[in-house]
Amino acid sequence: MKRNPPLRRLRTEQPNDAALDLDQKSSLEIAALINSEDLTVALAVTRVLPQIARAIDLVAAALRRGGRLIYVGAGTSGRIAALDAVECPPTFNTDPRSVQFILAGGNKALASESETSEDDAPAGRKEMSARKPNKNDVVLGIASSGRTPFTVSAIAEARRRGARTIALTCNPNSPLERAAHLAIVTQVGPEVLAGSSRMKAGTAHKMVLNMISTGAMTRLGYVYGNLMVNVAPKNEKLKQRAVAILERATGADHASATEALKASGNRTPVALVMLAANVTRGDAVSALNRADGNVRQAITLAK
Repeated sequence: MKRNPPLRRLRTEQPNDAALDLDQKSSLEIAALINSEDLTVALAVTRVLPQIARAIDLVAAALRRGGRLIYVGAGTSGRIAALDAVECPPTFNTDPRSVQFILAGGNKALASESETSEDDAPAGRKEMSARKPNKNDVVLGIASSGRTPFTVSAIAEARRRGARTIALTCNPNSPLERAAHLAIVTQVGPEVLAGSSRMKAGTAHKMVLNMISTGAMTRLGYVYGNLMVNVAPKNEKLKQRAVAILERATGADHASATEALKASGNRTPVALVMLAANVTRGDAVSALNRADGNVRQAITLAK
């Protein structure tokens, strides 16, 4: 078995030479230094775009066949994953079961310290086993170090059960990378605050998860142009947004867009197909069903 290097030898744990006198800097100097380091994060993500694209394809394929995207992580990594998961239903009107998260320590760890849970490998296996992952699912484990026992064991269990697995880390050649089918390694280097992976590492991983979920939903046709046409108008702000989307997407005036949204039963994609194809609500619903929710394809079918 390959032996893991000591934690202190990981790049994300090293001191950042540019920040060795951090505690002696002014507030403006601290902000400027952190900002300067943050500018390097997007470059680190750029280097792994092919792997991110592969992850988008895997997730889109899984969701298309009725499978799930299941995030798993501990601490900062798990909280970032949870944020991305819970934002999918309001953004894309997806079933909450289609994008899920597993957080070491449970949901209570979202609001309170629970870092000791990340060392519990048996709990990782148990939590993953409870979700019953299978060949239709994609399971994505996030750990900046790439060696968090809870996350590594959860990914290994998911892979054993036939799910496609993805590792998202900041350090190469890690146990998490070896446990997964696909690795995305954002090498952001040492943090301004040594070892504080909520900073550059966390920013990189939020960027990557945003790309994967948004990319997959776009590939599924839940986006029209660059408009989130699946948005569910559940409050006044979202109703106004939905009307604006209909106006931009179809060229309809405000009154027509408002009426179409009302006639659709406050279902933005239905209203869009009605306006774009000049069909009834029933025809629009039928077209969307035949197109598996792909709005652009539904418009073509309705016409």
